[in-house]
Amino acid sequence: MRIGELSERTGTPRRLLRYYEEQGLIIPDRCANGYRTYDERLVDRVMQIRGLLDAGLPTRIIKQILPCLDKPRAIHFSDATPEMIATLENERDRMTERIKCLTRNRDAITEYLDAVRSNNRSDAASEASTTS
Repeated sequence: MRIGELSERTGTPRRLLRYYEEQGLIIPDRCANGYRTYDERLVDRVMQIRGLLDAGLPTRIIKQILPCLDKPRAIHFSDATPEMIATLENERDRMTERIKCLTRNRDAITEYLDAVRSNNRSDAASEASTTS
């Protein structure tokens, strides 16, 4: 697929896809005419990258952990410095806290929606009994 289709399918601007390429996060094939072509698997890869960026990870760390997300998982430890490990541990802990917060917010919204729906059903039942 061409960059426009990848952009559309992932909701990622073309410029950002080119940046991912510059950073070595995605590697498109090149046609004889120099145009980039993107493999179907890059749709998921771009979504993974976006998720990791949204979680606060810098591209240099993302580049190192992307191979761990592939199946089968071929993990290379040669670049695992103590600083990188500490950064990843901190990011993991921060993500865990965000997940807890998001879960609490989701549960509160669900509770609110349940109460609103219950109230609406009660109102509808009351209206039906008074109009009969």
